[in-house]
Amino acid sequence: MKPIFLIGYMAAGKTTLGRRAAELLQVEFIDLDAYIEARYRKRVADLFAERGEAGFRDIERRMLHEVAEFDNVLVATGGGTPCFYDNMDYMRSRGVTVYLSASVPTLCRRLLRARVKRPLVMGKSAEELGDYIAQMLKQRETYYLQADHTLDAEQYESTHSVDEAVHRLSRLMQESAGESSPGSGAQTTPV
Repeated sequence: MKPIFLIGYMAAGKTTLGRRAAELLQVEFIDLDAYIEARYRKRVADLFAERGEAGFRDIERRMLHEVAEFDNVLVATGGGTPCFYDNMDYMRSRGVTVYLSASVPTLCRRLLRARVKRPLVMGKSAEELGDYIAQMLKQRETYYLQADHTLDAEQYESTHSVDEAVHRLSRLMQESAGESSPGSGAQTTPV
């Protein structure tokens, strides 16, 4: 099976859904940020601090190209991954891309209650965070909407809703595995 790439803003549910869907599909799960941290033996926040965003994005691109060579993997990308270099075109040429879409209030709520603080949103108040997410989504959706499929990730708040979404995602991926040409155009799949 060609790689499956989950894209979307941070806290959309890429890692949560990805890990469970990979189990169901019996493929390897790779969280791109965790992969980078393991390879560089540093946290993403530290890489951002040491190398700046441009330096981190270069590392991210190289690691994306590395994991995209693997078969039978589901990759949860970072929120900005599709928006830099030719990453979105590259992912679409290598496998199937799925955009997990969620609203600004949902993303803000998830980020505020997250245990892990993300480098790009650290130190922001709830209002600043909402404004920042809205601004970033406006810039990034051009890339996100190029995905082969879009899933509404709005209601992934309970174990039951996540499990339902995982089953829908796995069915979608099994159907996509039978298609001859991934990347032929986006289609929205309500979840």
